[in-house]
Amino acid sequence: MITYDIFEKEVKQNSIKNSYVFCGLDEELIKDGVNLLTKPFLEDGFGDLNYIKLDGLTTTMDDILNACETMPFMSEKKVVLVYRANFLKDKTDSSGTKMYNTIKDYLKDVPPHTLLVMYYVFGDKRETAKKNKKLMALDKITTIVQFDKLKRDRYYKKIEDIFIESGAKIGKIEVRYFAEKVQNNFDIIKREVDKLVNYANGRDIKKEDIDKLLPSKSEEDIFDLVDLISQRKIERAIDIMDDLLFKADQHMLIITSIELQFKKLYGIKVGLSQGKRVEDFMSELRVPAFVCEKLINLSSKFSIRQLEGLLKLCIETENRLKSSGIDKTMELELLLLNTLMVKK
Repeated sequence: MITYDIFEKEVKQNSIKNSYVFCGLDEELIKDGVNLLTKPFLEDGFGDLNYIKLDGLTTTMDDILNACETMPFMSEKKVVLVYRANFLKDKTDSSGTKMYNTIKDYLKDVPPHTLLVMYYVFGDKRETAKKNKKLMALDKITTIVQFDKLKRDRYYKKIEDIFIESGAKIGKIEVRYFAEKVQNNFDIIKREVDKLVNYANGRDIKKEDIDKLLPSKSEEDIFDLVDLISQRKIERAIDIMDDLLFKADQHMLIITSIELQFKKLYGIKVGLSQGKRVEDFMSELRVPAFVCEKLINLSSKFSIRQLEGLLKLCIETENRLKSSGIDKTMELELLLLNTLMVKK
């Protein structure tokens, strides 16, 4: 298994293998790796004919074999990309296991005229290539590339490039300020850059614009935590809570932030039943339209009765946290576990 840095050096040195498996949390970063690898083979004017993309969620082994075995058209290589190849997930159903075993055997005999690339996006930050037995077994057959977070200077440079490609007017200081505030995920980064560019409408982007449009990381974390509660994925919600406590050991701040989020969702839920629209919530909450839309979408995952029960849980937990001699972290964990008991 190699890192993105090593992979990039090998590509620049033209040391390219016949097959690769990319993995990581950031799909946009993985896509950049795919583009870096495949671009030299698709510049001869026949790219559309020699680049086959297959959806890993729906493709069959026959589709992959047909794509790989067919000779390229007037080109040195044919590129076959299997994106979101979830059969590489450590634990899958029987069809996923069968697909994995077949592709594992095939990787030993990929034709020399084919460049086969598969990528798998981790479900959450706890997942790594080394913990995935399937990926580790493939590491003996093909090249596994794990896409971790970029080092600081490369991270800044890549974000600056995204702003430049978007036609933005922004200084290096503002780029770094943005980079420190935004979540380290290039799918999110590109969306946030687009919002800023549209908002600035041709003028220079300032720190004030970034502060106005970009939610803080802690706000994003609370949003994600509440979203996980809606999906009943409490273990992952506890992971986010642990991260928040690691950044700032403030139990009361966390419980009040969760409570505030549920209050917003409750107000939106009631408002929607009264015929209110996005514009009304923008005025009431004093947040941009895209934030309101995210909150409205999240509110749809709860019932009014459920939100009332969750608010009651938060108030009870907040009162207990004010007492001395209790394990405050355990109280927050109990809060998250007790959300499973609230009826919808």
